[in-house]
Amino acid sequence: MYVVCNEHLENAIEDFVEIYEQSPDIYELDKTSFTDWTSPHTCDYCDKVPKYLVV
Repeated sequence: MYVVCNEHLENAIEDFVEIYEQSPDIYELDKTSFTDWTSPHTCDYCDKVPKYLVV
């Protein structure tokens, strides 16, 4: 699972495919909510605000 900004979305997709050998599901964080999970405040690759959840 990756939480990433717009700039690092492609990196997250490539890393996910390399590890899991399948394409990920991609969700926009502002359009998705989970009851037991809150989104981190920074991208997994930098300090920008994340926009996508890649799972």
